[in-house]
Amino acid sequence: MKVQLECYPCFVRQALLALRLCVNDKAAIESSLKALLPFIAEIDTTMTPAHTTTVMHRRIRQLLGSDPFRHIKHEYNQKALAMFESMTQTTLQSQDPLWTSTRLAIAGNIIDFSIFTSVDMESSIRRALTESLAVDNFPAFKEAVKEADKIIYLVDNAGEIVFDRVLVDVLQAMGRHVSVAVKGQVVINDATKADALEAGLDSGYTLIDNGSDGVGTILELCSDSFRRHFDEADLIISKGQGNFETLHELNRNNIFFLFQTKCPAVSRELGLSEGAMLLSKGI
Repeated sequence: MKVQLECYPCFVRQALLALRLCVNDKAAIESSLKALLPFIAEIDTTMTPAHTTTVMHRRIRQLLGSDPFRHIKHEYNQKALAMFESMTQTTLQSQDPLWTSTRLAIAGNIIDFSIFTSVDMESSIRRALTESLAVDNFPAFKEAVKEADKIIYLVDNAGEIVFDRVLVDVLQAMGRHVSVAVKGQVVINDATKADALEAGLDSGYTLIDNGSDGVGTILELCSDSFRRHFDEADLIISKGQGNFETLHELNRNNIFFLFQTKCPAVSRELGLSEGAMLLSKGI
């Protein structure tokens, strides 16, 4: 998916949200934002929005000398962990734990602080468990899980990774080998290995990192080791809008995208309303 006109104000808004997380002085925020505007004006519109936000957030971290999302990532890891046992019980007591845990994983995709300033996780859970998905390829997903020996799970955000853990637990209980892939370096509030460990994915889980600070999964920026895992997987579970932006044109039929649409450009690309929930098979 290429950069759309709606992406320009979104880039500015994302930069402002990041700066406000750790800078209190209005003049300093204004100065940093102005320093980013020439870069935004010169972006390559033949690339995905994720390519632009990757470089933009590198520059923001350089300007600030720190990771502006560090504290909010920890906060939402802890908030989600407080819900983990309840989500697990809901899953285990359901008629189809795979269906329920998949819906919970989609619910967790609401935790995105490159777009939102606050989120309501409980409402997102209720919605995911009771409402229909705009795109629902669950039967094909269930069959793909049954046939897969090696699964790579591309997680998205901190906090959200606790929701993903519920689905990973179900997949492992079904006898599947799951490699949980996190970011190799910090970017926005995306989950890194440190976040995965904080979320409880330590013993009993296989963690790999993609060697990259790219938004989504920009394969040319990922390590050789990660690309080997990616190519050898029988099934790829891709969480989040950024992963959809960067992977949906690969034309691989072993990828399933689980996310909520959060912007007009992606929603229009899919012919859906903003906030739509999807479990979509790649083509």
